[in-house]
Amino acid sequence: MNTITSYPKPNKNSYTIRIFLLLLFITLFVALIIFRVFNLQILRGDYFKALAENQHGIQQAINANRGEIYFSPINNGVPVLVATNVAKNMVFAVPKEVTDKPNTAAKLAKLLEMDLTEVANKVAGSGNFSIIKKQVDDEVSKTLKAMDLPGIYLQAEDVRFYPEKDLASQVIGFLGFKDDIRVGQYGVEGKYQKELAGSIGILDADTDPSGRWITTASRSFVPAVDGDDIYLTIDRTIQFKAEEVLKKTLAEHDAPSGSIVIVEPKTGAILAMASEPGFDLNNYGKVVDQSVFNNRVLSGDYEPGSIFKPITMAAAINEKKVTPQTTYVDAGELQIDDKLIKNSDPTPRGEQNMIEVLTESLNTGAVYAQQQIGNDKFKKYVERFGFGKSVDLGLSGQVEGNLDNLKRKGDIFFATASYGQGITVTPIQLIQAFTAIANGGKMMTPYVVRKIVHSDGSIDEPRPDTEEQILDTQTAVQVAGMMVEVVESGHGKKAAVSGYYIAGKTGTAQVAYKDRSGYDPNTNIGSFIGFGPVDDPRFLMLVRIDNPTSVKFAESTAAPAFGEIAGFILNYMQIPPSRQ
Repeated sequence: MNTITSYPKPNKNSYTIRIFLLLLFITLFVALIIFRVFNLQILRGDYFKALAENQHGIQQAINANRGEIYFSPINNGVPVLVATNVAKNMVFAVPKEVTDKPNTAAKLAKLLEMDLTEVANKVAGSGNFSIIKKQVDDEVSKTLKAMDLPGIYLQAEDVRFYPEKDLASQVIGFLGFKDDIRVGQYGVEGKYQKELAGSIGILDADTDPSGRWITTASRSFVPAVDGDDIYLTIDRTIQFKAEEVLKKTLAEHDAPSGSIVIVEPKTGAILAMASEPGFDLNNYGKVVDQSVFNNRVLSGDYEPGSIFKPITMAAAINEKKVTPQTTYVDAGELQIDDKLIKNSDPTPRGEQNMIEVLTESLNTGAVYAQQQIGNDKFKKYVERFGFGKSVDLGLSGQVEGNLDNLKRKGDIFFATASYGQGITVTPIQLIQAFTAIANGGKMMTPYVVRKIVHSDGSIDEPRPDTEEQILDTQTAVQVAGMMVEVVESGHGKKAAVSGYYIAGKTGTAQVAYKDRSGYDPNTNIGSFIGFGPVDDPRFLMLVRIDNPTSVKFAESTAAPAFGEIAGFILNYMQIPPSRQ
């Protein structure tokens, strides 16, 4: 007899639960896939796209060549290259490949003229790559190659090179490192960093697994644009002579520093700009006192002293308050407010005319001329001559000087300013002001960049379009004639050049104490400013000698230096003599 086994019927609720769980699993699985795709393509799409491009493509920066800098001799001579790019070798070590570290370090230290401990630390380093020395010259590189030291290598790199070394160093500036990036610093290199640097190019291209370009694939290429070449107004021959004479003068008179600036008064083109002490542009990193990087012609403001007197005289003559023949009675000293103003030689001279005020450099006479036009008018002339503001010459690093005393109440401040005391100015401001006297009353803005040549061959000539007739032509001629008398019969005799009429003015300025009021009796700055030939001025020059210790007055320091350079320039420019 067969036995029939009876099974329980499926529970409907159990069946429904299994279906629900299956659907839930499928739903979660699909959601996970969707989330994964969303994460890869949307949330992290850029990352994986870049990763893929790195694996299957390249992005490469293409460096631009930095522009060069040139001097432009007068009379359209051949330009002189003063800043360029050359390939120099860098010495580096791969420490794990150096077999005899002590011996290798000793040989390198001797050849590269480096500290043995420093070299030994670099050779024994734990890294994969250690730079030992940059910018090694060709002879050292050749010797190092012949030594064939294991683990020591040479790699060429572009460096900035200055063929003229320390010539016009503060004008040119240098290419240095700033936050591991090479940028121009100081001078033209700093001011025109953007123009000289150009712009880098970018190459984007697809590659195959072996790293070769896929010629049929898309490619993006932005070419590099080389930097501009800059041509300066500086004449190398005149610059060299100015620096030579300046160095000699400082040494002769045991003076720590000085400056010279020379311009064409009819155009404002700067022919030379010298500051001492200078430095070798190729070894700027060895400079201890970084103040030598500053251009003293632009940043060295000082109380100019008596070279300011022609400015006062020009204002008074232009206002028709005095003439060269106007006289006053000199008592050797003058009471203004509660102060007593004295001449450098306080001996009373009696009746003196305005020409004698300049030839004998009488402070009392300068005050007399200033008083004739009044304080407000005098202040306006000082500002009109460009003092108290920067000169737009195409270089940075300028200071504006200080005319604050002319904003104060009291006649004494205007009286002392009339002979260059109590206000500060810079050499470049003085040069700009005196272009008006040398150029028939028209003041020209000095400039140093003659032209900028772009990589496509186009040319810009950024000459300042600023000239102003601030004096009547007759006034300028009269003051120039008075300045000739200073050289002919006054304190400027040592600035004379045989065969030529030279206009000029000396100035021996006191130097104020830094920590208290008053002036240091043991410190002075000697200056001489002048131009020639007076009937057709081809140059305008300012010589400044800081704190000479062997002599006191500018007629023995700055004036002879001016005369030597002036004679050289007249000969160099082939200007025939106009007198016996």
